[in-house]
Amino acid sequence: MADLELAFQFKSPVNKVWEALTNSDILAQWVMENNFKPIVGYKCQFRNDEIDLVVDSEVLVVEKPYKLSYTWIGGPINTIVTWQLKQEGETTHLHLKHSGFEKEDQAFNGAKYGWAYKIEELKKVFGEI
Repeated sequence: MADLELAFQFKSPVNKVWEALTNSDILAQWVMENNFKPIVGYKCQFRNDEIDLVVDSEVLVVEKPYKLSYTWIGGPINTIVTWQLKQEGETTHLHLKHSGFEKEDQAFNGAKYGWAYKIEELKKVFGEI
């Protein structure tokens, strides 16, 4: 098994970053169209019609504003995305663990570069770029 782990920093408060991870309208601006709700057990989908991608998710953990976890099932992958947040001073540290990949293959690398790109999009939403 292979787990992807990435760390990011934002100049925004932890509650603002949490909102970007859990508010469907904001998620649509930087991840994909979705019907996400931060409710444990809630089943939702992330959709990208341009590339005909549907990701099925079920919310596993909601510990506002410090931890969020959900399944990420689409195409060949059946994985779990976990976000952990921590505020230190005026900086929010965001840690992503995307676990459950069979190996460091095309899906793993696609997720690695995909999330790095998506976080840059999130920074644009926050006006940090």
